[in-house]
Formats: sequence, C-alpha cells, structure tokens
Amino acid sequence: MLKNFASAVVALGLSTGIAIAQECAPSKWGVDDTIGSANLVTPERTLEAAKLIKQGKSMPLGITIGPDTPAFPPRSLNLQVVQPNQQGGIKLSGFGYEGNYNDDILQTWIGIGSQLDGLGHLGEDGMYYNCLDEKEISVITGLTKLGTHAVPPLVGRGVVLDMAAQAGVDVMQAGQSFGEAEIKAAAEAQAVTLGEGDIILFYTGWTDGMFQSNPAAWGAAEPGLSNAGAVYLASLNPMAVGADTWGLDAVPPAEGDKVFYGHVTLLKDNGIYILETMNVGPLVREGVSEFMFVLGQPRIQGSVQAMINPVALY
Repeated sequence: MLKNFASAVVALGLSTGIAIAQECAPSKWGVDDTIGSANLVTPERTLEAAKLIKQGKSMPLGITIGPDTPAFPPRSLNLQVVQPNQQGGIKLSGFGYEGNYNDDILQTWIGIGSQLDGLGHLGEDGMYYNCLDEKEISVITGLTKLGTHAVPPLVGRGVVLDMAAQAGVDVMQAGQSFGEAEIKAAAEAQAVTLGEGDIILFYTGWTDGMFQSNPAAWGAAEPGLSNAGAVYLASLNPMAVGADTWGLDAVPPAEGDKVFYGHVTLLKDNGIYILETMNVGPLVREGVSEFMFVLGQPRIQGSVQAMINPVALY
C-alpha cells in the first residue's frame, strides 16, 4: 500500500507541475542565512514561554518507533543489541570487576516517526531555502549547508489547535484538508492567538485513531494542511509548524493542490521548520492549548532530518 502511494505521489506530482521554475527570493534574514525561523529564538521569547508553565507538568511529543513503524517508502529502521567481546558469557575483567554491558547498532533512515524536517529537505526546481542550489549543498556524505545539526535549540511558545473538534469528528479522514478559515475557527474556539515565533501544532486525531489499529492505512494517507493553509501560516512568521500526522500536508491533496507543496512553502520559501508525528493528543485531552516548547535535536553532521522527542512544559 505504501509503495502504491509513493508511485501515486510521483505521478500526481508530475501531472500538477510540482517542479515549476521560479525566481528565487533571498531570505528576510539575509543572503547568507542558513537557519531560517530559528532566528526567532530569543531570550525574550524564551522567558515569555516559561510563563506558560502553570502546573509544572511535562509531556513528550515524540512517539515510540521500531522496525514495524510505517514510513514513507523506502524508509526503514533496524536495531541490533550486541554484547561486544562477551561471546559465550565472557566477562570484562579489565574493568576491575566482572563487568558486562549491552550496546546497540542502529541502521535507519532518519525520516521515521516523530521528526524535524530541516530546511534542506524539500525544495523546488533544484533550489532550497535561501536560493541554495542542490548542486551546492547536496552530497552523499551529508548536506554542506542547512543540516539539522546546525539548528539551535528550538524554544518558544507552543500552541496546539484541535482541528478534529473544529471539523466535528474524533478522527479526520484521509485527504481531509484545512486552511485559513478552519485554522482561524479552531483558534477562536480555543480562545488562543497565533503569533510570530510560535510553534503551531495541529491535532487531527489521525495518530490516536489509526496508528495502532491500522498502521498501513495510517502511513498511506493523512488529513492535513492545504496549500493555501501553508501560505496563511507562513504569513504569521511561526518558528515551526507540525501535526500529529506523518507528513503535515493532506494526502491525497485537495483538488487543485500540489503534493506536499506546503513543505515547499514553509521550508524553501520561508525557512519555517516542520514537525511531524507530534503526539499532541494527551495535551488536547487535558485541555492544554498553549505551552512551553523545547527541542534539542541530535546533532548529526549534515543530516536532512532529525528523529526527535520535543517536550511540552505546562
């Protein structure tokens, strides 16, 4: 099913003209900028976000992943636990005691489960954020620019909008999209505002309702953001945009929309980070609409994405 979906994405992308040459506009943070909306992390915003901690509670926003976690083809994960030099029960006497230990070897694509999409993830016509050409930054050993290792800790005010409630359902349907009107309605219903430097997360019910019960369907499609919705969000100058889905954009897209073009709008055109498979269901069930968001991602040199477990403090 996932393989069929990937083929459909390619076909639809070609039919909608997903790679249309456009004149590149330099970043508002300067022609040499490589961190985009991470420039919005400031001591002032961090201190304001800290005021949102009212109960002293914390909530992990990442999900547990493993070899059976659905992922966009051909991504996969394999973990091996080994006991080096301890075959046959040999103990490590060189420690000064009869020691033993486990170690692990991870063979994986990074874009699985809860993740940060860096600014070098999705572009258009060979171009990425801030007019960087793929021939300049993309090499087999890692990105030479826009690697997620260089993203500073993302700390700020987090907001979660319950799009499922706004749509009047527990779980939104695959391909069901939302844009400016729906986002504004959800924010009004929850009496929250969306501002510059915010981390805006959406709850669709997709992971809560589908991840365990029907993982194949969960990974083959999703509700999510429309192309126009991404443009609206970009106008708010958030630090990051994410959802409880594996790809943020609606799949299949709404009629007339381009596949994953919200990624292009946010990442390439505006330098806004994307957060995928965010476990925001527990926050929604506790009635939490805003919180302090803290993310320190693994710093793997040149990585396009990062497996993450950000923390909501409230």
